[in-house]
Amino acid sequence: MIKSLESVLLSSENAKALAEFYQDKVGIKIKEEYEMGEDSSAFEMDAGDGSSFMINDHSEVKGKSSQPQRYMLNFEVKNIDEAVKTVEGNGVSKITDKYHVEGYGYIATFEDLDGNYFQLVQVKDDEDDD
Repeated sequence: MIKSLESVLLSSENAKALAEFYQDKVGIKIKEEYEMGEDSSAFEMDAGDGSSFMINDHSEVKGKSSQPQRYMLNFEVKNIDEAVKTVEGNGVSKITDKYHVEGYGYIATFEDLDGNYFQLVQVKDDEDDD
């Protein structure tokens, strides 16, 4: 049966632009670029600690997401206040300010070039008192 989650695939009308957005504005490096056929590419993004996700061109994806909250990528950060300041400073549209989830940590939501939402998450440490 299921062995593990192999990857998350984010399809786009312009994978290169979206991959560069995540690299330049959010700080997630492009790990590898793969050619897919004659006109398409896929980008493996280095999400830290051995995690990655893929961004690929898809002929049936056009324009901005009509339901950006349907699925979100959550990126764990060490210090959410610093991360939010950096991403905002890079001109990324913030959807929600930082908020607290009891027993979990802190979350702030942003929007990428394609209108997909992604979140910065600082999870609660065992030493935290909240």
